[in-house]
Amino acid sequence: MSAFGVALIGGLAAMAAFGTGLLVISYAEPLTGVDLTAQYLPHGMMIGAGLVALFQVGRTILATRRATPAPAATTTAPGAPGAPARNDARRLGTSMRLGFGAYLVIAVLLSLGSGVATHMSVGMLIAFVLYAAVAAFLHEMLVGIASMHSGWFPAFAIALITLLVGILIGFPAEALVVLAGFTAATGPAFADMGYDLKAGFLLRGEGADPAFELEGRRQQLIAAMIGFGVAIVVVLVSYRMFFDNGQTAPIDAAYVAAIKAGPSAETAKHLALWAIPGALVQLIGGSKRQLGIMLATGLLITTPMAGWMVVAGLAVRVLAPRFLGPKAKENLEIFAGGAIAGDALYSFGNGVWKATK
Repeated sequence: MSAFGVALIGGLAAMAAFGTGLLVISYAEPLTGVDLTAQYLPHGMMIGAGLVALFQVGRTILATRRATPAPAATTTAPGAPGAPARNDARRLGTSMRLGFGAYLVIAVLLSLGSGVATHMSVGMLIAFVLYAAVAAFLHEMLVGIASMHSGWFPAFAIALITLLVGILIGFPAEALVVLAGFTAATGPAFADMGYDLKAGFLLRGEGADPAFELEGRRQQLIAAMIGFGVAIVVVLVSYRMFFDNGQTAPIDAAYVAAIKAGPSAETAKHLALWAIPGALVQLIGGSKRQLGIMLATGLLITTPMAGWMVVAGLAVRVLAPRFLGPKAKENLEIFAGGAIAGDALYSFGNGVWKATK
């Protein structure tokens, strides 16, 4: 139902690519006898699409900065025409630099605090810290942009790709475990905060009053930090209950299998081969559609029902306004929110019930 709800409101092309990936990976082996996962097709396509997506992100940011009017004596006031755009461009560059610096510091602390440093030489440790910081930074960019266009978080899928590259580099198992957790944690937080801030931006009049907008963002940040603190407490209290019952995220099995398999020249060949079509799809779709990223995300998830629900959601989304009128679009958006919320409530309640049996 979550996939159905997102299909009703996410980017049409992005969700179509996602649904295609879900159905292809689910039925390729039964229909053709070819195991695409064993060929590392989904992983290679994600790497290729991810590289192109990063190039697209960088190009968009540079184009925005170049298009921003230079400060003038008559337009330096915070509320003056062009001032918000200049300020936003400046803040973006500053935030990205601070973000990467913060990830670098966190990578050092994780390496030392988790004992990973004791399993590596000095050169390997430096390489790991740099790679972890870059991977976490790129992960949040890719997940954030994909979710903004599609409404779907390809967080674990992209984390798996950074893990595979880390395996090929030759990092020890302990470092790879830390890497998987570190990168998987960055993207959802970035994308979710983007959702919240964009919703607030729309509710506050889309920046009509810069002072009001800035204060609103500040209040949202405070609320997010409180929620972050609550989440830490909830995880500390509840994680053992789930672990004792063998309840972990399904993607964890993929992480473990990849780490146990270790580096392989054959794997590297497959990844490089399938990176080419992934890059082409992402390039053709452009930065606004994220077709390559979403197609690869679908290929990494073997859930046939999710694929059919995406198809059903897209069909309803296209046909309902034609038969029921323009008002149907607004009603579908409301219904989509309810479907996603209901799915989340059921999943949470069902998980707690199983854990406490």
